[in-house]
Amino acid sequence: MTDIPKLIAQEFSLSLHNVSNALDLWLEGATVPFLARYRKEQTGSLDEVQLRDIFERYTYLDELGKRKEKILSEIEAQGKLTDELKQKIVNCFNKTELEDLYLPYKPKRRTRAMIAKEKGLESLAVWIEVHNKPQVGNVDLIAEAKRYIDGEKGAETAEQALAGAADILAEQIADDAEIRAYLRKYLFKKGFFVSKVKQEHPEGSTKYEMYRDYSYGVSKIPPHNVLALYRGESEGILTVDIAFEESEVMTYLEQKVINTKARELKEFYQGMLKDAFNRLLKPSLIRDIRSDRKDYADLESIQTFEANLRNLLLASPAGMKPTLAIDPGFRTGCKVAVLSDTGKYLKYQAIFPHTGESKRKQAEQIVKDFISQYNIQLIAIGNGTASRETDLFIGEVLKQIEPTLDSRYNGGNLRNALSPKPIKVIVNESGASIYSASNVAREEFPDLDITLRGAISIGRRLQDPLAELVKIDPKSIGVGQYQHDVNQKLLKQKLEESVESCVNYVGVDLNMASKELLTFVSGISATIANNIVAYRNEQGAFKNRKELLKVAKLGKKTYEQAAGFLRIRNGENPLDNTAVHPESYPVIKQIAKSLQVSLDKITTVGNELKNLDLKQFVTEDIGLPTLQDAIAELEKPGRDPREQFQYATFKEGVAEISDLTEGMILEGVVTNVVNFGAFVDVGVHQDGLVHISQLCDRFVSDPNKVVKVGEVVKVRVLEVNQKLKRIGLSIKQAG
Repeated sequence: MTDIPKLIAQEFSLSLHNVSNALDLWLEGATVPFLARYRKEQTGSLDEVQLRDIFERYTYLDELGKRKEKILSEIEAQGKLTDELKQKIVNCFNKTELEDLYLPYKPKRRTRAMIAKEKGLESLAVWIEVHNKPQVGNVDLIAEAKRYIDGEKGAETAEQALAGAADILAEQIADDAEIRAYLRKYLFKKGFFVSKVKQEHPEGSTKYEMYRDYSYGVSKIPPHNVLALYRGESEGILTVDIAFEESEVMTYLEQKVINTKARELKEFYQGMLKDAFNRLLKPSLIRDIRSDRKDYADLESIQTFEANLRNLLLASPAGMKPTLAIDPGFRTGCKVAVLSDTGKYLKYQAIFPHTGESKRKQAEQIVKDFISQYNIQLIAIGNGTASRETDLFIGEVLKQIEPTLDSRYNGGNLRNALSPKPIKVIVNESGASIYSASNVAREEFPDLDITLRGAISIGRRLQDPLAELVKIDPKSIGVGQYQHDVNQKLLKQKLEESVESCVNYVGVDLNMASKELLTFVSGISATIANNIVAYRNEQGAFKNRKELLKVAKLGKKTYEQAAGFLRIRNGENPLDNTAVHPESYPVIKQIAKSLQVSLDKITTVGNELKNLDLKQFVTEDIGLPTLQDAIAELEKPGRDPREQFQYATFKEGVAEISDLTEGMILEGVVTNVVNFGAFVDVGVHQDGLVHISQLCDRFVSDPNKVVKVGEVVKVRVLEVNQKLKRIGLSIKQAG
């Protein structure tokens, strides 16, 4: 019925050729990351955001088209499908408007209008409609209605007959698509969300105090306020409604419907319209408005969640270095795990630095021995209970450690040969306990205690956040806003897309990646990820990308989608450690030959690559965009696209909220960004809020454009409320 690619191209102002190619490839099974990186010639270099928008719109319009066909078929079966109605349905591209058009023909439960028709009152309703004209004089409604009195059928009085006729007309008004569209638009523009706290909750007793006597325009209400209102309502604390000027609505309906000047008939219509609106239209339209605002709030909140998750997953890795991972604790001690430079678990020891001087001395020695024995370069400390105390303890230990001579030193500059002290970093451990108890963790470490698994996860997060965090349900990572209140199906879809995008953006080491990480690589299913790990365990490390084709169930299509995102370090082919796709290897070999260098040396001739005329290497299959991407990759082979590692240094002497004073300047880490600001960890076990107005010296509409999760920032303490555990911070006043 509808040329969907053409419509999408028009809506997004894109080339029909590019949109059609993208849709064809996607429907054949190509993933968004693959299309965005390796099919730029066909798609006109559409990026991931554009591609996802196109595919989402296609899905919507495809579902809409199927719904149209069903509706047309049902109306035709009733013998009521006119050419005009068919045209309206065919030209409709909004699901709500389509359902409005279908409403008069949609099978309903037994209504008052149906009952009136069963009583034979439809003819009376038609008679009233016929007389609703300016040129018709006074009429005697009672006299006409008496003709429909029938004790056996049910209308026993003229008043009952008129009431039945009014029910029939009221339903017609309520089913009118044009009227519904106008009133829905009116409520959206002129309506207000209003709420009150129920009487049984005295002032100051709930977290919804700002909604005690609240009013905000429907069209302008912030998404987080919508979700808060609905949550308060579901918890039985708030009453929530949509307020508007009903007199304006009635004026519109009367002007739209009433044509007669006859007083008696006019009064009949006024009463009927009031009933039609209050009984039928108002409840339905308010449901529509509330649903629309819920969808809007869900989408905005999910987009914020996506942005936070992306920033967290793409946080700069400290690197694959020998790491001491510590899950802090007071009475139960600190769980200390040693991890190798590949993230492998090596050793465990519980230490008790916070339960007496003698045990503290023992703990000091254990940490020193671990650092020396395993050449520890990173120390990851979870940010939960006892984190600051453990951080201070580790700081004291490090002060006692002298720089050591690198074992590879063979003369020369002694200063450069001294191994630096380990870097200690407090790591956000949100979700670590969820991972520890998960099937993934049990399968990975079946013989380890749940708390030790948590320590390992904390250490690996520091080494490579992306590789570790993909093992955890994104909702458990702690960077969302009302994530339990939004559309869970949509949330799951969007977060999975975000993880997929991040994983393929960075690329995956084929010989080190967990099956959880491999699952998010373009084209790889959970089954194939399992098979890759099983093959690796049986046959040893992959030597080249082609070897993937030996993995069970990994066919040519999957290989095409996945190969460019998988890296093999120190393999047989140097191109296997780059983002260059295997299908481009022949042309890269031609380029190497033209430069008179071997393939393994091509990454060392950066300037010559830059000055190369790539047009001479363009073929039917490999275009200029793909060649440009390949050359850019060869100039910096194996480069991690994530930013350089940075970490916050928390202020000494500030470990609890009671240590904070107004005016303090502190360093902290952004832990969550929401519509109304950002939360920052300053090392006191309670994140502070930087309100949107305190992010910077200019107006901010979207906090994500100013700060991001994982960013190290300086803040000034504006307010400390120990009773409510609230900390007000400012970035713009921090200097």
